[in-house]
Amino acid sequence: MSSFKELLKLSFKSEDTEEWLDVHFTRPIGLVFALLWNKLDIHPNVITIVSIFLGVGAGWMFHYTDLLHNIYGVLLLMFANFCDSTDGQMARITGKKTLIGRMLDGFSGDLWFTSIYIGIIARLWNQHIPGTDIEWGFWAFVLCAIAGIGLHAKQSSLADYYRQIHLFFLLGKEGSELDNYKQQRAHYESLPKSDWLSRLFFYNYANYCKSQEQRTPQFQQFFARWKAQPSEEVRQRLLAGSRPLMKYTNLLTFNTRAITIYVTCLLDCPWVYPLVEITVFQAMYMYMHSKHEALCKEISD
Repeated sequence: MSSFKELLKLSFKSEDTEEWLDVHFTRPIGLVFALLWNKLDIHPNVITIVSIFLGVGAGWMFHYTDLLHNIYGVLLLMFANFCDSTDGQMARITGKKTLIGRMLDGFSGDLWFTSIYIGIIARLWNQHIPGTDIEWGFWAFVLCAIAGIGLHAKQSSLADYYRQIHLFFLLGKEGSELDNYKQQRAHYESLPKSDWLSRLFFYNYANYCKSQEQRTPQFQQFFARWKAQPSEEVRQRLLAGSRPLMKYTNLLTFNTRAITIYVTCLLDCPWVYPLVEITVFQAMYMYMHSKHEALCKEISD
């Protein structure tokens, strides 16, 4: 029987792509839950659904201005993240992977942050913009829409794409979820119209892949050449150049955002969070994007 440490390592995607906070905090707690719920024969999809309710509840708590409700929001979002970690670890250990699970996994994080942005908008609506006597009102919506819809979604999708690229070259197709638009679109078109749920997923997922590919022209050219003529030397060069960028893919996913939300809401300045999205996170996104594209161009030349 495998030890806890061995199971913990098996539940990681890879050492290159795991954050320090996840390795030492989130993943061990997630594994304890995963082992418990697996023993109780609870499916990972049920855990993901629980995480949705917890994350949406956190967003509602953040619309309050008092400290106690905000602490509840912090705790709910932390437990939502534990559940999100748990379902992935459980799926990797037990092999319980389903299409519904893939759909729920992507959908859950979107719902968490949508509810958090809505909570921030509701909280700011009747407050004054700092240094003025003007109420935030509609400007709170504009600020959060730019941060959330305009930037956050793109930052997260490209960070996920670069992580999957790294995992593909590190572990191969079996260790990665690197997909492409053409393949996913063809799968969508092959599905019967009666299977509307699968069609909806693959239609949206194909477009998700397309948006990633459109923003990475240098990688697309490099990858096409590499698939036509694979080279171990080129693979190692890609990994060596990609590895330092993994910290940015981690910073642009959950933990850094969550900590920023916790701090700004607890200090009663939630408007700072979307500003950080627009400035700091966007700067990291642009740097990560330019460095990865330059790396692919350099290797291809």
